[in-house]
Amino acid sequence: MSAVRFVAHGLVQGVGYRWFVWREAERLGLRGVVRNLPDGSVEVIAEGVTEALDRLERALSEGPTVARVDRVEKTDVPHDVKLPNSFEIN
Repeated sequence: MSAVRFVAHGLVQGVGYRWFVWREAERLGLRGVVRNLPDGSVEVIAEGVTEALDRLERALSEGPTVARVDRVEKTDVPHDVKLPNSFEIN
C-alpha cells in the first residue's frame, strides 16, 4: 500500500470537484481525505494499491465536466501519516 498527496490547481473549487474525488476514491477502494486549500486548489491524500492511485491521478487531471484542471502535483506521503479508514471530504 502506498500513500500519495495530490494538489489539483485550476478551477477546482465550487464545481463539485471534492464530491467527484470522493466518488472516484470510493469506487477505487482508496482511503484518505480531500479538502479545499486557501489558495483555491484542492488537496487529496489517498492510500491504496498503486494501480488504484494511478487511476485516481488520471481522474483528478480530468475532474468533473464543469471543472478546469490546469495541473496536478503529486508527492509521496510518509507512512506515519494517520488517514481515516474510509475516504472523507473535509
